[in-house]
Amino acid sequence: MANIKSAKKRIKTNAKKREINLAHKSKVKSYVKKAVTMLADKSEKKNAAEVVKQTIKVIDTVARKGVIHKNKAARLKSRLAKKVNKILSAPKKSKAAKAVPAAAETEVKA
Repeated sequence: MANIKSAKKRIKTNAKKREINLAHKSKVKSYVKKAVTMLADKSEKKNAAEVVKQTIKVIDTVARKGVIHKNKAARLKSRLAKKVNKILSAPKKSKAAKAVPAAAETEVKA
């Protein structure tokens, strides 16, 4: 245990900051997990875009405060964006697309 008054104060302030930082880190993890699960759920695509925006906002705020490193924040945002783009650019299967190759095969044989 510290004997100097300022060292005792630093112990108290460090403990408080540690709790606050842990809360911020937990908040980021929760937002990221929520966004990823919403992106995985096909019925929640419209709401997922809003959740991703909120998640990116939280990540930026926590990085600005210095709780997480700016490169980690960039990595988290990049991975989220990659998942969003993957879902948005996924090809849609339709019945008409399946019927076209069958018709093309009959023309080739004739």
